[in-house]
Amino acid sequence: MQEVSRLPTECTELVLEEKDAADWIYRGEGAANLVLAYKGSSPSFVGKVIRLQKAPKNISQSMNGTSVFSVQECLLWKDTNDLLSSTSKENVGQLYSLHIMSPLLGSEHVDPGDLDLRKMVGRSRMVDGLYMLENKASLAVIESTSQSSEIQMRILVSKEFLESVEKNVLCQRPAWRVDAANINILCDSALLVSDHSVFPHGILKEEPCISVEIKPKCGFLPSSRFIAEGNFIKRSITRFRMHQVLKHHEGEISQISEYDPLDLFSGSSERIHKAIKALFTTPQNNFRIFLNSSLIFGGLGGGRDSTDFVMGESFEDKMEGIIRADYGLRTASFLQLVAEAIFRSGVLDRLLEAQKLDLLDIEGAIHAYYNIVSQPCVACRDLAVRELSHSLHSISLEESLKIVRDYLVAATAKDCSFMISFRPREDGDPSLSHRTVCLEPINQNFDYKVNFIDLDLKPLKKMLYYYELDQKIVSCYNQMNKEHGISDTKSMERSEAAGI
Repeated sequence: MQEVSRLPTECTELVLEEKDAADWIYRGEGAANLVLAYKGSSPSFVGKVIRLQKAPKNISQSMNGTSVFSVQECLLWKDTNDLLSSTSKENVGQLYSLHIMSPLLGSEHVDPGDLDLRKMVGRSRMVDGLYMLENKASLAVIESTSQSSEIQMRILVSKEFLESVEKNVLCQRPAWRVDAANINILCDSALLVSDHSVFPHGILKEEPCISVEIKPKCGFLPSSRFIAEGNFIKRSITRFRMHQVLKHHEGEISQISEYDPLDLFSGSSERIHKAIKALFTTPQNNFRIFLNSSLIFGGLGGGRDSTDFVMGESFEDKMEGIIRADYGLRTASFLQLVAEAIFRSGVLDRLLEAQKLDLLDIEGAIHAYYNIVSQPCVACRDLAVRELSHSLHSISLEESLKIVRDYLVAATAKDCSFMISFRPREDGDPSLSHRTVCLEPINQNFDYKVNFIDLDLKPLKKMLYYYELDQKIVSCYNQMNKEHGISDTKSMERSEAAGI
């Protein structure tokens, strides 16, 4: 794949300008990117979203053109096609999704960038071997590859566009996100991808579509021999449940969720249904619902708690015309539909396998990290830890690189989200362009599709953060158990009684 780092001079006047900002509305955000959905009428952008790079407020913003990898990261990803030649985070994200995550999760469920641009725009031409796609609003630079027909798209944006967007969305962003980062106004491009909350061409046909965005978190219990004796609780209680206790203790959430990822990843239709009902009851930033691309339920862009909760009309009312159940039964029917589609799709099986690339837990991987950066290992300050993990400090550099590389890929899989979208099928419709699922109690059929999102590459420097957060989470949970007189053994028994 040919790297695109800058635009030929003759075409630079065609970009998203300040006047275009009103057509893009806030959809949500994570730690690294802010997502805008298109609400205008241009066929070029209908059914699309753009991801804008964010810049932490405590770090000066920088322009594209410098390496996005440290020396150690160059070693870490040296065998990945074209990744190291990238000079922008957008390119890195696309290539990482394409070459690393897509083979793991299935190419049909991963969209590294726009894959159908020749149909999307009115005309295109070649400049220095690159497709240059033009329309009234913008110029897109895309990368083509001889290995496949896929095309990834970065769209150019002006500084004025970014400044205007930042003002427009300020009041919609969670306050803690605003305090942490701004849009990087020095970045000259954004990633254009499909809006997975709708079906392709569904908006133009005015077909109703309801979508659920779920952040499932880690779906297995670690069994690494490098877990310290004082942290054995990790082998019986999921990271999500322990983290809920810490968040509640620190005031980040007002209510501890009953959701347990082990239910969602269980492969049991009953337990998956239980997980979906728990997520609906306490969505936090793990569960959002969109109707025709508009958020109708859940947090506003990664909000930590229900303070950013959206719920206008009754959810039952919003399901009218989509779920053909009687009033009062539509919500329960919809949750059953979501659970059934997840069960039938099998997508979480592949996600779980990707998560399980973390073989040693962070308590083992942290030692391999310090082998790579050639610094004294902070974890080994504890004598018991040093005795438990001394063998990891005598392995080769290549072995250390593999451990950390697998851990970071697993971290992406643990932190990503997926969107599952539904549209009612007309009775007698013979088309089979998408998978179908039947809501049997009311004998209603739906097309559905599943797409993974937020598949960002995790930076190597986050390894220490992961280790310190892990220790903090376990320490808080153990302290809570001690204050309530609950031993690790009793905690395990509770988990077993719950069917975990």
